[in-house]
Amino acid sequence: MITGVLVLCASLLLSISFGASKYSIFEMIGQAMSGGGTAANILIFLRLPRTLAAALAGAGLACAGAVIQNVLKNPLAGPNIIGVNSGAGLAAALVSSLLPLGTDVLPIAAMAGALFAMLLIYSIARTTGASKITIVLSGVAVNALFNAGADAVHTLFPDTLIGGSYFRIGGFAGMEITKIFPAGWYIIAGILLALLMGGELDVLSLGEENAESLGQRTGLIRFIMLFIASMMAGASVSFAGLLGFVGLIVPHAIRPFAMGSSRLLIFSCALFGASFVLISDCVSRLIFMPYEMPVGIIMAFVGGPFFIYLLMRRGGYHD
Repeated sequence: MITGVLVLCASLLLSISFGASKYSIFEMIGQAMSGGGTAANILIFLRLPRTLAAALAGAGLACAGAVIQNVLKNPLAGPNIIGVNSGAGLAAALVSSLLPLGTDVLPIAAMAGALFAMLLIYSIARTTGASKITIVLSGVAVNALFNAGADAVHTLFPDTLIGGSYFRIGGFAGMEITKIFPAGWYIIAGILLALLMGGELDVLSLGEENAESLGQRTGLIRFIMLFIASMMAGASVSFAGLLGFVGLIVPHAIRPFAMGSSRLLIFSCALFGASFVLISDCVSRLIFMPYEMPVGIIMAFVGGPFFIYLLMRRGGYHD
C-alpha cells in the first residue's frame, strides 16, 4: 500500500513536469505563486486538468475491472473486453448528438450505457451457464454491436465526429476541468462504495451456495457491485474516451499481493491504475515530441500482448 502511494506521487509529479513545453516544473510553480504568466497558465490550464483526468480515469477503470472480475469470477473480464466501455461510448455518442449542450447529462448517460452492457453480458452468462471463454466471446459480440451503433450515430449526426476518432482511441489532449466534473465525483463515489462493499465481495467470492448459507442476498449484491463498476467505468469513459486494458492489466498485477482481501485489491487498483494511466500518458506525450500520440494507442500496445498471454496461459480458461 505504501509502495502504491509512493508510485502514485511519483507519477503525478512526472505528469505535471513533462510535456512539449520548455518550462520546468519550478518555473511553472514559481510563476503560479507570483501572480501568473505563460508557464503558470500551462500548469493550471493544461497540465493539472490532464493529470487529474488521467489519475481519475485510471483509478476508475482499474477498480471497475477488479469488481467485474470478482463478480463474474472471470479473470479475462475487463471493462473494454466485454463491452462495458463500448456501451458507455454508445450512450455518450447518443447524448452528444441529441443533446449537444447536455454536458452534465453525459456521465450519467455513459454510466447507464455501461450498466446496460454489463447486465446484458451477465444475463448471457446466467442463462447459458457460459464458460469463461464464452463470456469473453459474448463480450466481443456485444462490443462490436455497440461500436456499430456508435458508428451509425456518427454517420447520422456528422457533428458528433468532432473529436470522435480521438474519443474512440482514448486520450487526454485538450482536457479541461469542466470536462472532468461531475464525472470525477462519480468515480470517487464508486471507489468509496466498492471499498465499503469489500466485505460483501469477499463473501460472494466463496461461491453462491456458501454466500447464501451465510445470509447474503447474492442476487442483490451482484447487481449492486455491477452497478458500482458501471458507475466507475462509464464516468471514466465520458471524458477519457474508450481507454482499453486498464481494467484487465492492473487487477491481474495487483491480485497476488492483495492477500484475498477485496478492499485491499480495490484500494491498490485505484493507486496503481491511476499511476499506470499517468505514466502511459507521459510516454504518449514524450515519445514523438513535439507531436503527441493518443494514450489509448500506447495502452493497446501493452494490453494486447498481455491479453494474448492470459488466453494462452494454462491452455486458456475453459472452466
